[in-house]
This record gives sequence, C-alpha cells and structure tokens, in this order.
Amino acid sequence: MKTEFSTPHSTKRRFRVLKEFLIKAFLFICAASSVLVTVGVVWTLVVEALPFFDDVSLSQFLFDREWTPLFENAQYGIMTLVCGTLLTTVIALLVAIPLGTITAVFLSEYSSEKMREIFKPILELLAAIPTVVYGYFAMLFVTPLLQKIIPGISSFNALSAGLVMGVMIIPYISSLSEDAMRAVPLHLREGSLALGASKFQTSFRVILPAAFSGVASAYILGISRALGETMVVAIAAGLQPRLSFNPLESTQTITAFIVQVSLGDLPQGSIGYRSIYVSGLVLLIFTLVFNLIGQLIRSNMEKKFK
Repeated sequence: MKTEFSTPHSTKRRFRVLKEFLIKAFLFICAASSVLVTVGVVWTLVVEALPFFDDVSLSQFLFDREWTPLFENAQYGIMTLVCGTLLTTVIALLVAIPLGTITAVFLSEYSSEKMREIFKPILELLAAIPTVVYGYFAMLFVTPLLQKIIPGISSFNALSAGLVMGVMIIPYISSLSEDAMRAVPLHLREGSLALGASKFQTSFRVILPAAFSGVASAYILGISRALGETMVVAIAAGLQPRLSFNPLESTQTITAFIVQVSLGDLPQGSIGYRSIYVSGLVLLIFTLVFNLIGQLIRSNMEKKFK
C-alpha cells in the first residue's frame, strides 16, 4: 500500500495553479464589469425613456419642428436638438480630423525622436484642460474674434463652439493616429522609398492607408467625443434649439439640453424629467451607429491590406 506525501514541488505547483486561477478570475471580473456597466446604463435609459412615449407619439417625437418640453404648450421634436448636435460635431470634425491627421503624420514620419518627446506631451496637454475653460475661451475670445470677421454672427453661435471643440479633439486623433502609424512595419517604408516614392508620397499613400484601421478608431473616438461634449456647447452655442444648420446662429445640443433640465426643479417621473433620458438614449444610438460604421471601415481596410 502506497502513501502519497506532499512534496515541496507539488505544493509549489498547487500554489501556482491557485494563483493563476485567482488572476484569471480577477481579470474576468474587471472585463465583465465594463460590460455590466454598459448594460446598466442602457437599461436605465430604456426603462426611464419608455414611459415618455405613453404621452408623446413617435411621429411627433421624430417629425415635430419644435422642442419645448419645459414650456406650458410643450412640443417634443427631437430633430431640433439633433440638428444642433450634428452641426457642432461636423464643424469640430472639419477642424480636428485634418489637423489631427497631419499632426500625426508629422510626429510619426518627419519629426526627430527628441522633437517628438517634446512636442507630443505639449499637444496632449490640450486634452487635460477642463472643458469649461474651453467653453469660456470660445465665448470670450473666439466669438468676439469671429464677430470682427463676420459682423452678423450671434453672440452665441455654433461656429465658435464647433471650432473650439475641434481644437479640443485634436490630441485624441493625433495621438492615437500617430501610434497606429508608428506600428506600421519598417519594410513598407523602405520598400516605398526604394521604388522612388518621396517621403510625402510614402506617408500619405503607404503608411496612412496601412495604419487606417487604427486611424479610423481615432476618428470614431473624436466623433464620440464631439457628440458627447457638454460644457463648450452649453456655454458658447446657447440654449435655443433650432431646426437649422446655420452655424452663425445660436443652437442647442442634446447634451446642453440635459444640463439645462438637470439644473431645474422638475418632479421625478414627469414628462419633462423623462425627456432627459429620451435625449440620452438618442445620443447613445448616434454613438452606437458611428461606432458600427467605424468597425465596418476598419474590417474592410484590414481585409484590403491582408
């Protein structure tokens, strides 16, 4: 009859297996927590938003031309807020995507290592500035400057807010895009240059397309950041919802409306209170759509370069 004895080697092995199991369980909990938080946010928005449509029809919500849920004669046309949100987002992206991409190409392909170490942290410092500071910068500096160039512009306008939002988003796009470009294998650069391409042609016709899956992720992050921005648009764009794409007029975005209502004294469960969650749900849907589009672009580009 044999008796099994616990050796130091087997004890150490069991301890290693237990440690690996605990690490795996901890990592799983961390990964699952982000999913659970997302599900919780979506669930809260849906549960709080659905009773809103007991009083407001979907056609009125989508096609009414006014949004005045806090007035006595309330109107619930969400498209006025959608117009303001899309207008400021498009202006911001027209600034951030070209400048961010060019900055990323410069840092990745043209600047020296020493210059990159100095320039990149300074650029990323823009992302650390509080958004309320950007808002007052837009209202007190950019808007008066625009009024000198465009005399008829309103004191609160979408153009000023969009331009400052674009500057604010540049670090997100440039930093992620530069990381994606630097990850492109060196032999692609050398092959392009060996075939007689210039540095400019190599950067924009070889490196940028090869890194476009990562660059597209940076663009999607910039879009999501612009869609969700609150303080800049609340301070500089105004709080007047308009069904208009005129950047010289004041407008109101979805996030600015949420801030406006949250500062009020509305009874919980009222239709005005429910409008916050409906607006948040619409914003979530927009963000989801843009992320899905970005995923499709990334998958197509990855297939193309395989």
